[in-house]
Amino acid sequence: MKREEKNIEKKVADELGIKMNMGGVDRTKIGDVIFVILCIMVIIICILPMINLLAKSLSGSDYLVKREVYLVPKGFTFDAYKTVLSDMKYIWAFAWTAILTVVGTLLSLTMTILCAYPLIFDKLKGRNAFNVIITITMFFNAGTIPEYLLMKSLHLLNNPLVLVLPYCLSVFNMIIMKNFFFGIPISLRESAEMDGASFFQVLWKIYIPLSKPVIATLALFYAVGRWNGYSDALMFVKEPKFYPIQLLLYNIINNINSVDVATQEGFTTPGLSEALKAAVVMFSTIPILCVYPGLQKYFIQGVTVGAVKE
Repeated sequence: MKREEKNIEKKVADELGIKMNMGGVDRTKIGDVIFVILCIMVIIICILPMINLLAKSLSGSDYLVKREVYLVPKGFTFDAYKTVLSDMKYIWAFAWTAILTVVGTLLSLTMTILCAYPLIFDKLKGRNAFNVIITITMFFNAGTIPEYLLMKSLHLLNNPLVLVLPYCLSVFNMIIMKNFFFGIPISLRESAEMDGASFFQVLWKIYIPLSKPVIATLALFYAVGRWNGYSDALMFVKEPKFYPIQLLLYNIINNINSVDVATQEGFTTPGLSEALKAAVVMFSTIPILCVYPGLQKYFIQGVTVGAVKE
């Protein structure tokens, strides 16, 4: 009898355990479904404005004037894109922004690596002081007017270098790079030094090859920041030939309703102006959207590994 009671209790316990596991599985599935729904909602919220701009850029001016265009183009036409591609002002602004982005990103990565690498050495004299001085610049700055006066005293106003040099190093990105370097085993560096490798050889042959994820991540940060930047050009540049594409877009958006600007730009109707504005936005956004998927596999790994010191 006792054995039968124990067997019955065991069966009941097994059945309860199975039910509990099934309940846990059901709760997990419900949580996954809710998470997927939230992700889909966020994706829709992010992509709808782009679809709306694309629809406007491909729509006829009559439908835009009547505000009848939302997600589907009406009066399908490429007139806005033809205007953008036929005007050398837009083509040059696009090419100039691409040049600034490439040069600025390479310079910024070089400065970030050269600043972060020495700070991982314990034998560096004054390392703590350097860390404090560099970190202070993240929280305090002189302001816009002193910055303008500084650029003026350095003869950088209306100079293309003003779009590259003042922002060639981000302290935040440098800290990410330094923490990533800390995560690389010191034994690799010591073995290379025992074999006679110099300071820069260790950097070039060990640290940089092992830091591809964080380098790709920071390259994306720098490239997006430079491509989307316009405030520095707005303050320090007066020559239209040095305008990046974002500043040109900024001027178009702010002055699109001006009769003088509309005449100068060749606008004939407000609808065409709206279509042209949408076309320029798409024209300046697509390159970054094309670059990001290629670096996405490095993005999460670079941020998570470089964000926490081992």
